[in-house]
Amino acid sequence: MTIPFTKAHGAGNDFLMTWAADSPPGDLALAARAICDRHTGVGADGWLLVQAKPAAIRLFNADGTEPELSGNGTRCAAALLLDSGLADDGEEMAIQTGAGVKRLRLIERNGLEFRLEMNMGRPVYIQSELHLELPLDGGTREVSALNVGNPQCVVFVEDFDFDWRRVGAEIEGYPHFEDRTNVSFVRRADAHTLEVRFFERGVGETLSSGTGATGAVAAAILLGFAESPVRVLTPAGPLDLRWEDDIYLTGPATIVAGGEFYLD
Repeated sequence: MTIPFTKAHGAGNDFLMTWAADSPPGDLALAARAICDRHTGVGADGWLLVQAKPAAIRLFNADGTEPELSGNGTRCAAALLLDSGLADDGEEMAIQTGAGVKRLRLIERNGLEFRLEMNMGRPVYIQSELHLELPLDGGTREVSALNVGNPQCVVFVEDFDFDWRRVGAEIEGYPHFEDRTNVSFVRRADAHTLEVRFFERGVGETLSSGTGATGAVAAAILLGFAESPVRVLTPAGPLDLRWEDDIYLTGPATIVAGGEFYLD
């Protein structure tokens, strides 16, 4: 059985995309784990099943779980729709996701490189959860928990000279988070610049995360550490966010490959 795919990445956060009509029958979680495997599959942080009309996506993490939303993944799906002529360059796109309809618009295009703005919506939070104390890493660490379409846990740090991946894995599965959580480690450079490392639920370390960046900016602004607009420096390049009534994220989506995966 073959699975056709297009590969794209949003600032290094990579996805395989298959048209929903071409999705294989049977266990899609199993197929996601197979196609996303970095050694025996094509390799990606996630797999997207993309529907053209009306535009919609179904997202699987590399471990086969289904998260509600990926900001970078949704931009990649928008790039695929634009490149396939199924969306108008000059019109706002509406894409149905597990976290509701998300609206995007094309800022610029250079071949297979797209720059898109996406309305990420409004963060949902409880004030006390912005100052949540967790027993972690041999001590107690304050974190900020909120939801930006999927659950986020933001940890403010002075630097990244510690095993933040291990701490991220510990936080992801901490019992307080019923459905696990995404984790962002945030260093404040100045009021309009944050440096972030990401540990995503069901994936592990990622080079960037649209929802992670959104959660980091929301928490930083709510706690008075930052002011809109904010540039988030990821290991794979910057993402730009501003908070008006909703939070808007602008970032790249680049199509890099296409082919077929042979599913055993």
